[in-house]
Amino acid sequence: MYQELIQKDKKIAVIGLGYVGLPLALVFAKKFKVIGFDINSKRIDMMKQGVDPSKELSSDDFLNKDIEFSSDPEKLKEAHFFIVAVPTPVDEHKIPDLKPVIGASHTVGKALKKGDYVIFESTVYPGCTEEDCLPILEEESGLQFGLDFKLGYSPERINPGDKERTVETILKIVSGSDAEALEEVAKVYGAIIQAGVYKASSIKVAEAAKVIENTQRDLNISFMNELSMIFDRMGIDTREVLAAAGTKWNFLKFEPGLVGGHCIGVDPYYLLHKSKELGYDPEVILSGRRINDNMPAFVAKKLAQMLIAKGKNPSSCRVLIQGITFKENVSDIRNSKVADLYNELADFSISVDVIDPYSDPEEVYHEYGIHPIMEVKEKYDAIIVAVAHNEFRKYQLEDYKQMMNSRPILIDLKGLFPKPTDDSFTYWRL
Repeated sequence: MYQELIQKDKKIAVIGLGYVGLPLALVFAKKFKVIGFDINSKRIDMMKQGVDPSKELSSDDFLNKDIEFSSDPEKLKEAHFFIVAVPTPVDEHKIPDLKPVIGASHTVGKALKKGDYVIFESTVYPGCTEEDCLPILEEESGLQFGLDFKLGYSPERINPGDKERTVETILKIVSGSDAEALEEVAKVYGAIIQAGVYKASSIKVAEAAKVIENTQRDLNISFMNELSMIFDRMGIDTREVLAAAGTKWNFLKFEPGLVGGHCIGVDPYYLLHKSKELGYDPEVILSGRRINDNMPAFVAKKLAQMLIAKGKNPSSCRVLIQGITFKENVSDIRNSKVADLYNELADFSISVDVIDPYSDPEEVYHEYGIHPIMEVKEKYDAIIVAVAHNEFRKYQLEDYKQMMNSRPILIDLKGLFPKPTDDSFTYWRL
């Protein structure tokens, strides 16, 4: 397979052109013939014009690439090496939503031919590729797994907003359904990944490795968040404690904060789901998720208490939240915990505005029913710096004073600013 691909006798198809699929497809298109497929025709039209709908890539990234963009499933029949990179979210009950990956499996199955390879990159629980997706591929294609086509799994490691750790510079885990498949998959990915590939012993091992990467981070951050709640009751600044503890050589440097996005705030639920399905109810993972999911409520309650302590009625107060994307300097608003914070504050009858230079206002309204403001025109009783966008890092404490009423409160969730030495306004951080 590798030789035919590198000689451009056969094509690679990348299914799902979001934060993961598009940069991957464009990197493959440096050396291979690629079909970039997405069911969203509007996004496809943008990519044909050299525009990344996710605003991660520049128009130059599209230049001199051997790639065709299409939303026509028939086009996939020209490919022989399929890479599925669709999202795998959770539903409102925190249950894995496999509809995108199941739908992609049906689409690929219809295009599958003898000798083809199907590689999944979407984050799933261990066993999903072989137990949930494989039967669909066989049913749709009428082909026999192992004899007619092979399977692989190579978990995505895209870090949105990171211009240094890009697709090519991050070590890639690869796996295959048998020894031959593993070698071929490793060669294909190895042709574009400068950092090299790591050959996992099985597809399930590769799936499990991916899902615990973010679960580990989730648990470490939940510990920091729990510490911040404890230290807040003690009147101790959490970040000062962490700075002191961080002087020890083996202290892991994590920070408290809102945990959203499409990875850390989602992946643990896939492992939880599979574990419960097998009759084991995880305690550590679940407690970490519970702490992190409850942080917006903790922050909202803290602000309401601070307003009351200042002699203000929360229902008469205006609050500005800076940032609604799930992390700094990206436009991605998926699973934004800032939206949860907005709703928690609204439950206290506080009037809340949100401003974010990166997010798409229409997308924010469609997803969360929130109308972001484009510029600050009001005076606020409190301001919450929720996302560490570069634009917000430029602010000085004096700038915030000018934006607020008397007895102002600044909540610095990201710890961007040094604690003020004067008492002209109240400063608080996790």
